[in-house]
Amino acid sequence: MRLKCYGTLSLLVLMLSTAGCGNFVARRMAQSPNTYPDWFGSMARTQLAFDRKVLTNFPPHTLTVGPPEARLRYRIVEPMDFQMEVASTNWMKHGRQHSSFSFRTHLPGVTNDWTALPRGTVLLLHGYGLAEFAMVPWALRLAEEGWRCVLVDLRGHGKSTGRKIYYGTVEAHDLSQLLDELARDQHVSGPVSVIGESYGAALALRLKAVDPRIGSVVAIAPYGELSEVVLNICHEYAGWLPTSLVKAGLKKLPALLKVDAAELDTTTVLDRTPVAALFVAGAGDKIAPVADVRKLSGKAAPESEIVVVPNASHEAVVYHFDELLAPVLAWLNGKH
Repeated sequence: MRLKCYGTLSLLVLMLSTAGCGNFVARRMAQSPNTYPDWFGSMARTQLAFDRKVLTNFPPHTLTVGPPEARLRYRIVEPMDFQMEVASTNWMKHGRQHSSFSFRTHLPGVTNDWTALPRGTVLLLHGYGLAEFAMVPWALRLAEEGWRCVLVDLRGHGKSTGRKIYYGTVEAHDLSQLLDELARDQHVSGPVSVIGESYGAALALRLKAVDPRIGSVVAIAPYGELSEVVLNICHEYAGWLPTSLVKAGLKKLPALLKVDAAELDTTTVLDRTPVAALFVAGAGDKIAPVADVRKLSGKAAPESEIVVVPNASHEAVVYHFDELLAPVLAWLNGKH
């Protein structure tokens, strides 16, 4: 299974016209990533390999959320011993870092000491253009440590529905409704934590700011300002796309989503509500550079911490378990 990261942005260049470009680009930015054709997108620089049958061990559930109405798909991974093993390789191609991560597990899992009484519940939030599968390795590894994990396809991603995405301004409410559903079904045990990467990391910080049920948050490669991260993505994946067109789309996007421009930025969220979080940055990240993540963490609550993973790119940093597992577990366990 291969992760295809951010390739959908380059769809913009295929359909640009000389009239109304700003509005067109804004509509593409708001378009649900799961409505783009499968064949479209740039070659992935990070590959994630595991047996597709893994997910069949965890039945999917659906929940209607909104407004605007959408149906979220999610899965619950109970604490089990999956004997997960990780192998990785890295190489350079055309001056760009590429990575491959392979995960092996024994399924179905074997009950462990935490199966009957989980340490807590962790929501796992994927990045833009991805889906629940991107966070499966974390779900299996944290389940081995006693955490009940919830994998979710965010609005407009994977098998969830929704005509638009809202960069967290609506999605945070979606997730609060998901927590309501989990509580009604008695699938919330202990403290509720959130781990997100990139787009999901920004959403995790937003959720913590508005939902008092959220305890620990781990934000892996979050972005501070939407305009900066979009321009960084375009520079890395579609350098031929005129910057003026991207900026025109960004200017029109807030009106399209019916929000103030500042509300699309994670910096605004933390300026208003400086929550505590464990921030993770990749030293080789050109999408959410270390300096940007440090700046964002500086707006968070004083007890926040930051971990910088050497040589890790934006797409790969989330799978650096050797460097991340210990600090993430310590953060979830409140040892900070």
